[in-house]
Amino acid sequence: MKEVLHKITAFFMALVVLFSTMSFTIDMHYCGDTLVETAIFHKAKGCGMEMQNTTTNSDCSVEKKGCCSEKQINVQGQDELQLTFVKLTFEKQLFVSSFVYSYISLFENIEDETSSFSEYPPPIIVKSIYKLDETYLI
Repeated sequence: MKEVLHKITAFFMALVVLFSTMSFTIDMHYCGDTLVETAIFHKAKGCGMEMQNTTTNSDCSVEKKGCCSEKQINVQGQDELQLTFVKLTFEKQLFVSSFVYSYISLFENIEDETSSFSEYPPPIIVKSIYKLDETYLI
């Protein structure tokens, strides 16, 4: 059981390291105020209502603002991992020592209660009491 618990803990710690160092981008496409599509690692396709860019040479052109908008969220991962403790303060030492002490004391062996009469055998029964009194339970 202990080995299985160690393997599960190691697996989850590896996942934490992997996801804390990984960078990714979330791309969202809104049509008006409604979220239409969300994409991770690539650009969202859109809803097909985007405005076409028209180029005209006339001076009195009117441009309409499109109803669609794009939003991008960049999540940066951690670049440097601290592999060693350079400085361990007194507060951290106190916390670690109290944690280890309380954790170890959880698993102390509880001694079985020894009874004083376990060394002595019970008396030998010469006759059964229910036969002497002639009382039988039915």
